[in-house]
Amino acid sequence: MSHLTANDLKVRGITAIESALTDQAEATISVRGKDRFVVMEMAYYHYLRECELEAALAQSHADLAAGLAVQESAKAHMARLEALLQTDSTAPGN
Repeated sequence: MSHLTANDLKVRGITAIESALTDQAEATISVRGKDRFVVMEMAYYHYLRECELEAALAQSHADLAAGLAVQESAKAHMARLEALLQTDSTAPGN
């Protein structure tokens, strides 16, 4: 991954970012010697975001298959929540 400093950005501006991204998909920007930010082209960001959403969808499918989640309509969900609230309100100590 390419590295830029805050000073590179002050002196060269967007040109520094563009040159850092010519050979690599992302570049780290350091401030006072510590890595603080990552820059990338928008197309690569959208690709990473899509990967993240695909992973979340796969996890949701796995949770459903393992019985860790419930798939139901909004109406069924509200009915289930109301039933849980009624059960909780009739429990001893309430």
